[in-house]
Amino acid sequence: MDWVIFNLEKQLEDEEISKAEDWKNLSIYRVFNGAKELNPRAYLPQTVSFGPYLCDEVELKLQLNNVHKCRALHYFLKNSRKPLTTFVNALQAVLPGLMASYDSLDMSWQQDKFLQLMLLDGCFMLEILRANEAITKNGDVYGNYRGDADPIFSYHGKLYVMPYIRRDMLMLENQLPMLLLRTLEDPVIYLNRIILNFVNPSYEIPYRHLQVDSLHVLDLYRRSLLGLERSQTKRVPELIPKGIPKIVRSSCFCIENLKEGPADNVRSAAKLLDYGVDFKPSDSTSITDISFNGGELKLPSIIVDDTTESAFLNLVAFERVHVGAGNEVTSFVSFMDNLIDSAKDVSLLHNSGILYNYIGSERAVANLFDGISKDVTPDPRGSLEKVHNELDDYCNRKWNKGRAYLAYLQRKFFSKDPLAILTVFFFILTIAQTLYAILSYHHPLKS
Repeated sequence: MDWVIFNLEKQLEDEEISKAEDWKNLSIYRVFNGAKELNPRAYLPQTVSFGPYLCDEVELKLQLNNVHKCRALHYFLKNSRKPLTTFVNALQAVLPGLMASYDSLDMSWQQDKFLQLMLLDGCFMLEILRANEAITKNGDVYGNYRGDADPIFSYHGKLYVMPYIRRDMLMLENQLPMLLLRTLEDPVIYLNRIILNFVNPSYEIPYRHLQVDSLHVLDLYRRSLLGLERSQTKRVPELIPKGIPKIVRSSCFCIENLKEGPADNVRSAAKLLDYGVDFKPSDSTSITDISFNGGELKLPSIIVDDTTESAFLNLVAFERVHVGAGNEVTSFVSFMDNLIDSAKDVSLLHNSGILYNYIGSERAVANLFDGISKDVTPDPRGSLEKVHNELDDYCNRKWNKGRAYLAYLQRKFFSKDPLAILTVFFFILTIAQTLYAILSYHHPLKS
């Protein structure tokens, strides 16, 4: 008994006292096993690993190994015109903070080994961002890159390799602390600009978003999704070559649905249309800019492409594990899943200028949102709860329920045979004429 008390007291003294302070420094985490089991590919890089979590586990399977990272370091030093010692010393000064950013960092990581990893990975990421800026769409290359001879830092690399690196850079376990990138590259405004131009290329970035202090690339990307103004965006996304991924810049009707239901049960887009709801693009591209007023539901425009699923899953994973991150992405994903039940819903949102489909069939988009929302628990106190309640109140009005019922009857009985509509019309007209004749006989009009 005494040994149990002594052992527990020692653990409390050694771990719990310092744990609260350690939690404040964490920003990069392991994804929960439950989430990985649902879609393991969404959390595993396919091209390049960044940081300590995945370097040993997948490095040998990836296309871009340390040979390419060493070449990137060479470019970095050449562009900076500073000796290697300068950056090693700078990273040495912030090394404790870098190591403290990772949750459950393996104890086998010695400081020298970790510093080398940070230097190689940080320089590689920065050179990818710089090359993306230096290489134009016309194939012109600026700076100290080798043009078409380089498989990565070239127009060829920008077209065929960098899109996959972009996907890998938005994975939670594949993050580098922003402290590392800021130490290697200054000022912050330039750093944020080249990051957002790379991971969110469809939008012009407002200046105020270049001044934010973020934790890592995924966090900065998340912040960019929360507040871009429509006036500073390109309304229609630029077309991309087929097969080249580009990052995100997003049930049958039954009479029972006419009954009042819980406010958190959002009907699908097609059902809402039956109730008289119109769909319009929001005035901004912020995923928080969702509103309902006067029968009009406004939603932000979203691009759905090959990387949308992975990006949203990792954003949701980050919100789940990082205290204080917020729940805006989780709420948005859950809301969109409620709206999209079938290909018909996807078509409706596309025709309304809300959803841009770059992955293929409309059914595939519906399946994508269904997969993203699995095991997702939105905050019941979230900002979208008000929209939920407003939609529910609108649909429960007698007139709107009547509209929905008529729409149901039209689909149920007349959609397959348009002539049936005429038959019913003439049947009702005949009954009306008969009733009129009977009433006229029993109650003749006085002259």
